[in-house]
Amino acid sequence: QRDSQMSMLLARDLMTTNLVTVPPETPVIAMARLLAERGISAVPVLGADGALLGLVTEADLIRRLAGEEDKPASWFSALFADPARGAEHYARTHGAQARDIMTEKLVTVEPGATAAHVAQLMEQQGVRRVLVVEEGRLRGLISRADLLRALLLPPEKAEGIPDERIRAAVLAAMRKEPWADTYYIMVDVKDGAVTFHGFARIDAIKRGLRVLAENVPGVTSVSDETQPLPMYLYAAA
Repeated sequence: QRDSQMSMLLARDLMTTNLVTVPPETPVIAMARLLAERGISAVPVLGADGALLGLVTEADLIRRLAGEEDKPASWFSALFADPARGAEHYARTHGAQARDIMTEKLVTVEPGATAAHVAQLMEQQGVRRVLVVEEGRLRGLISRADLLRALLLPPEKAEGIPDERIRAAVLAAMRKEPWADTYYIMVDVKDGAVTFHGFARIDAIKRGLRVLAENVPGVTSVSDETQPLPMYLYAAA
């Protein structure tokens, strides 16, 4: 039911809208003080027209501070260095304003994106936050903490779903999983309570079935009454 709930929540439901933003000319020291005083880990950078230009994170500020300790490159390594990459690194580690050190390659979503899609983007891109943008304008920000709070919300009750429909959904979900043996495992549903009967090869399958059923809308509880698979059935399996 948690996956179902996450699929129903949208970015507009999760995002923080009361954001602190800075113009591109903001000094690095001012941003460091801002993050420390407000207890935040990032601040969006907006242009004079309100367009989203970038994001300054704690990592950007730490990179800027660490850049002061950079050692000059040797003449030999300088022969093979990429000038463009070197210039960009120098600007990001020595810049004095937001425009110099901000991250410009941003991970963004529209307000209608699902929470599941936001979580997938964070995982794939390896980022801690996603910006919500609509028509080029910043609408909000979603952090990992916002997603965790969504997971902790009490699941919505799916009342009125017939037992046969729930049973059909559980069986359909089992058929999609190669480990869920529908030949030896039977499903019974009464008043939303799912019970598994039959034979399970290993305990891990029991755990998988419980989680699978719990994610079906309308399921109120899950019971496992399966037995270990008899030896004579192993030969036929």
